[in-house]
Amino acid sequence: MKIVGLIAENVKKLTAVEIAPSGAVIEVTGKNGNGKTSVLDAIWWALAGAKHIQAAPIRRGADSARIRLDLGEIKVTRKFERKGDDDFTTSLIVENAAGNRAPSPQKVLDDLVGALTFDPLEFANADAQTQWRMIRDLMPEIDFDGVDKANKEDFAARTDLNRQAKTLRAQAAGIEAPIGTPKQPIDEAALVAELEAAGQHNAEVAQRRARREQAKTDIAQAEVTADARRKEAADLLEHVKELNAQADRYAADAASMRAKLEAAPPLPDPIDTAALVEQIATAKRTNAHVAARQRHAELLEQATGIEAQAQALTAAMDRRKEALAAQIAAAQLPVPGLSFDDGAVLLNGLPFDQASTAEQLRTSIAIAMRMNPKLRVLRIRHGNDLDDDSMAILAEMVEGADYQCWVEKINASGKSFVVIENGEVIATEAGAAA
Repeated sequence: MKIVGLIAENVKKLTAVEIAPSGAVIEVTGKNGNGKTSVLDAIWWALAGAKHIQAAPIRRGADSARIRLDLGEIKVTRKFERKGDDDFTTSLIVENAAGNRAPSPQKVLDDLVGALTFDPLEFANADAQTQWRMIRDLMPEIDFDGVDKANKEDFAARTDLNRQAKTLRAQAAGIEAPIGTPKQPIDEAALVAELEAAGQHNAEVAQRRARREQAKTDIAQAEVTADARRKEAADLLEHVKELNAQADRYAADAASMRAKLEAAPPLPDPIDTAALVEQIATAKRTNAHVAARQRHAELLEQATGIEAQAQALTAAMDRRKEALAAQIAAAQLPVPGLSFDDGAVLLNGLPFDQASTAEQLRTSIAIAMRMNPKLRVLRIRHGNDLDDDSMAILAEMVEGADYQCWVEKINASGKSFVVIENGEVIATEAGAAA
C-alpha cells in the first residue's frame, strides 16, 4: 500500500497543496522555509496518533487545517480546529474504498503503519547503540531485553565476586608466615600446666629449705641455751639440779633434732623454669605463624571458590551470547553480511561506520523497507545529503522492492518531483504548472 494522493490545507506553512505522486521516488523541493518539511509532516500526522503532532500544526492566520491521504485501499482524513491561541483539537476519519468508516480509525492506522518516521539516513548517521536498537525492532521474536537483563545481572554479580576474590587475595598476600612454620599449633596449655607444676614443686622445696634453716637456727639456739644454763648451774649451786635438768632436756631436744636433720634425705635440685618460659614464648610465636598460615590458606581457598563462581557467570554470559548470535543468524536480516557484536552493528564483519557510503545507504534503505512491510512508504528529510550516485541507489532499491520514498531536497535531481514555494505547489513532474 502506497500514497496515491495527498491534500494538505493550512498545515504548518502550507496553504493548499494537492499532490498525486508518480514514480518510486518523489522529491519535494524548494527553498528553505517554504513548506517542504510541512509536506512530509502532513503525511506523518495523517497516520500517527495525536501524541505525535507538533504543538502548532495549523498555519498562522488560519482557524482550521485538513490533511487527506489517499492510500488506495483506504482514505485518511485528519482535521485540526484552533482552540484559543495555543491549543487545538484534532479528529480522524478512516474510510475504505466503499466509503465505510472504521469505528476505531487510529487502531486501523496503527496496525498498518510500521516505522514511517524511520528515515534511512537516520540509521546511517546514528551511533552504534542507536543502530543496534533500530535493528532489534526487526527481530521481535528474540527477547533482547531478557538477554540484556540477564547479562547485566550476571555482569554485576561477576564484578562483585571478582572484587571479593581480589580483596581476599590481597588479605592473603598481606599475611606472612616464616619458612618452616608447622601446620598444627603447639599445645601452649600443656606447657603452662608444666610451668605451674614446676613452680609448685619449687615452692615446696623452698619451704622445706626454710624449715631446715630454721631448724639449724633452733639447734644453735638450744646449744647456746644449754651452755648458759650450765654456767648458771656452776654459779648458782642452789639451782644446779634444776639447771642441769633443763640443760639435759635442751641437750636431748638438740640431739633429737640433729638426728632428724642428719637423717633427712638430700633436697632435690630446683627445676629450671626459665627454659619453660622460653618454650612457652616460642610456642606462642609459632602458633601465631601457624594461624597466619591457616588464614592465608583459607583466604586463598575462598578466593578460588569465588573466582570459580565468576568464571561460571562468564561461561553463562558466553553461552547466552552464542545463543543470541544463533538466533540473530536465523532471523534472516534484510542485508547479507549484517550482524552484531556487543551491541554494535557490523557489516561483513566490520563496524557499520567503516562500510562505504554506498554500503551504508543500501543497508539503511533495506532496513527501512523491512520496518514498513504494509504501508510501503519511506521519507527522507535531509535529501541534500544524497549525491547523484546515492539518489540512483535509492531509486533502484525502492523501485525494485515496489516501495515509495518521499525525499526533501532544495533542488530536484530526478524525474518525479514537486516544487513548493510559499506553501503551495508551483510545479510537478518535469515542470508542469500546478
